[in-house]
Amino acid sequence: MDTEQADPADLAALRAAFDVDDGGASALGWEAVYAFETEHGIVVPEPYRTFVAEISDGSYAGPPDYGLVGLAELPNDWGDGRPERELSRPFPLTEAWLWEDDPRPEEEIEPILDQVFDHGSIVLGTDGCGMYWHLVVTGPQRGRIWNICGEGATPFGAGFAGWVAHWAAGRPWFDDE
Repeated sequence: MDTEQADPADLAALRAAFDVDDGGASALGWEAVYAFETEHGIVVPEPYRTFVAEISDGSYAGPPDYGLVGLAELPNDWGDGRPERELSRPFPLTEAWLWEDDPRPEEEIEPILDQVFDHGSIVLGTDGCGMYWHLVVTGPQRGRIWNICGEGATPFGAGFAGWVAHWAAGRPWFDDE
C-alpha cells in the first residue's frame, strides 16, 4: 500500500465504484485539500487524497451504510461536546483492542479512548449505532482503515482503495480477506 503516490489503477477503480461523471463538480479540489492539510498539520494519505481532490468529496451511496462524509466533515451521529480532534497527533493503536474486556481501571482506559477516537485519523463515515470508519493519517498505521465503535477498535486490513473495493463488491465488512 503506497500512501504517498496514487496508483492510476486505484483511481480508475474508485471512479468506477462511485460512478462519478460530473466533471469534477463533486470533488473538493486541490486548493481545498492543501488548505485542510495545512490547517491540521498533516498530509492526507493516497489514494484518498486524490479521490477527494479530483473525484468526489463524499458520497451518499457509501461506503459505509450512511454514506462517505466529506474530508472536513463528521457523521451526523458523531455527537456534540466531544474533544477537539487532533489529526496531527499519532493514532495510538497498532492492533485490535476490545476495551470492553480490558481489565485496567476506567481512569487508565478513558484517556486512551479519547486518543483512539480523536487523534490521527479522518472519520470516513458511520454504519450507525456508534460504529465509525476511520482513515489513519498519522502514526504507524497511516493509510489503514479502522472500525471504531463503543466496544473496541479493529483494523480493516486495507487502505482506502481496498476498503472501497470490498464495499463495491458487496462483501460483508467482517470478511476483510
